[in-house]
Amino acid sequence: MAELNERDAIQLHQEDVDIKGVAKSNDTDAPDDRDLQGMKIEDHIDSDAKPSTTIERHISIQTQLEVLEQLVDLNGAGRKSCPLCPEEKFKACYSHKLRRHLQNLHWKVYVEFEGQRMCICHLPCRNLKPSPGGDQTSGRHVAHYHCVVCSSTIARKTDMISHLKRHVNKGETEASYSGNWETLCDEPAPSGQAYEIMKELGTNVQLLPNHTTPQKSDTYFNRKMKSNRSLVFCALAVLAEERNPVECLDAFGATGIMGLQWAKHLRSAVKVTISDISETCVKMIKENCQLNHIRVDGASPGSPGPGEQAAGHADAGPIATVEVAKMDANVMMHLRSFDYIHLDPFGTTVNYLDAAFRNVRNAGIVSVTSTDTGSLYSKSPNVTLRHYGCHIVRTEYYKELAARMVVATVARAAARCNKGMEVLLAVAVEHFVLVVVRVLRGPTQADESAKRLRQLIHCQWCEERVFLKRGSLVDGQSYNSQLPCSCHGSMPGKTAVELGPLWSGPLFNTGFLRRMLFAAVQHSMEDIQPLVKTLICESDCTTLKSFAHGPSALTNQVECGVVIKTLERLEDSSAGDQPGKRKSGEEAGSVVKKLKSDASLEHPAFYYSIHRHSIKGLNMPKLNKFLQYLTEAGFRVSRTHFDPTGVRTDATLEQFKSVLTKYSVPSYASAINQTSLVTESPA
Repeated sequence: MAELNERDAIQLHQEDVDIKGVAKSNDTDAPDDRDLQGMKIEDHIDSDAKPSTTIERHISIQTQLEVLEQLVDLNGAGRKSCPLCPEEKFKACYSHKLRRHLQNLHWKVYVEFEGQRMCICHLPCRNLKPSPGGDQTSGRHVAHYHCVVCSSTIARKTDMISHLKRHVNKGETEASYSGNWETLCDEPAPSGQAYEIMKELGTNVQLLPNHTTPQKSDTYFNRKMKSNRSLVFCALAVLAEERNPVECLDAFGATGIMGLQWAKHLRSAVKVTISDISETCVKMIKENCQLNHIRVDGASPGSPGPGEQAAGHADAGPIATVEVAKMDANVMMHLRSFDYIHLDPFGTTVNYLDAAFRNVRNAGIVSVTSTDTGSLYSKSPNVTLRHYGCHIVRTEYYKELAARMVVATVARAAARCNKGMEVLLAVAVEHFVLVVVRVLRGPTQADESAKRLRQLIHCQWCEERVFLKRGSLVDGQSYNSQLPCSCHGSMPGKTAVELGPLWSGPLFNTGFLRRMLFAAVQHSMEDIQPLVKTLICESDCTTLKSFAHGPSALTNQVECGVVIKTLERLEDSSAGDQPGKRKSGEEAGSVVKKLKSDASLEHPAFYYSIHRHSIKGLNMPKLNKFLQYLTEAGFRVSRTHFDPTGVRTDATLEQFKSVLTKYSVPSYASAINQTSLVTESPA
């Protein structure tokens, strides 16, 4: 009886395959009504935006597990076959076993794309995998996925994900079967392509399908840069407390999300200007302004945009006003003066630094985001020398090396305009390097900043490093005498190299970071609060994590060189000063004098990795315990955001290793070896 049921199931499966083959052949000969509808729609749509053919969706592509289970009547009696497996792989079974099979084998490893889930398929949809002997007939079928866009079959899940990304980069995001395209294009973009609405920090922006590839689309957007945008926002919020209003510039708008966040949350405290040289970007920025109910400067205030009409906010007025300009970044910064300038091009920023420092106002802020990680992280030394004029090698502290190299380039650009600077923040993570500096006008300030540029002596054996003292000789003996390690005496040849020039001053400002933390708490930015707290600890070179980010944090007038406004000062100034009025020359001069950093509060330069300098055969202590041991030994110590296993301390490498060795215990294997050696030794 069981054999008859199996034969009947095989025969039914073969009949289904034959029927599908006949249906496909009939579809190619005479198109149905759905195909005619697809052809009519394609007359109004760009041929590059969707595939030219429309085929039937494969049964392995479903939206929900319940729909996949409906392919088989699981409530009926008797044995049933799997719709995605051949009979020789999975025999007919009862409903409870078939339900577990569909959930654990097919649905559990699906690949999702725009609401459609591509389950793994075991049907003979592709060629047999040949056997080791080369005979294809004796091989086995390969499990695969069916692409929702082009209907191609791909074996591996990771390959399918990469395949879908290539479709997205080409702008081919609509499925090749009928029905899905209509759901995607309910809100078509003005350019004719489907877009998605992304919300970040309460700001909505529309994104094209190929927004991750600036070569194919001018509107570039990177989701991984959210922390960068949040840090820049907090820095601008701190500056908005010092002067009102703040004229700020987003020189590379792209989608305009950064400038829209400034205008939407800071409102009348800022005057936002968003510029971009691309006509497509300028058009999308204006559309995003309408989407967020922000009026574009120059547009009629009484006429709502299409985004406002669609959302039903035609009666509500604009919440803020921004200026959108189609202009090159260098031209914009040469023509106008700003209090805050943010540079975030696609790659290096060295081509725009001279223009940024030309007209930036005194005590203003310039933030620079560099994404050319290949040249910053010592992967392309020739490009690094060409762009930044620095010689660097790959070290354990390469991220801080990149941050100091960018700061040195910014300092040289400011000095060419007779301006100095104070570094407020320098962050280097996997995707970008962010540097925020305060501009101080005058040749004296420029000379003070230029004195901070020094060469770095780096030992190639133990990776000890020290900045070269000013006026020192540059021969090999001076290298060996200034390095605290003894590698030059025990190793043959030249053991040290000269890197730089680099910035030798501090990379953080504690007072500014505390005010950034207060801004992050005030605007509910939970994502970057741990990072800002780590930066405060790193700036103070301490492990204490008690932060005051309430109103009591605004009690000191000057903290680490930054003027902090108190609540009483704000009340007094609001009564006597007019809103929007600049400070007088005497007040501005006093601010510049207060902005001079205190050298005694500078944090130690660079850090050591606890895993890089561990001793073989010994188990290291926990990182927090090791920080406590270094503090008990009398050294300043803190963790660093550059490396999760790094320790910033004023101890030398030899002292660092001695403390690490002292509190390390032998591992289990080394203890057994020592015990065996003791037992084997003669009495």
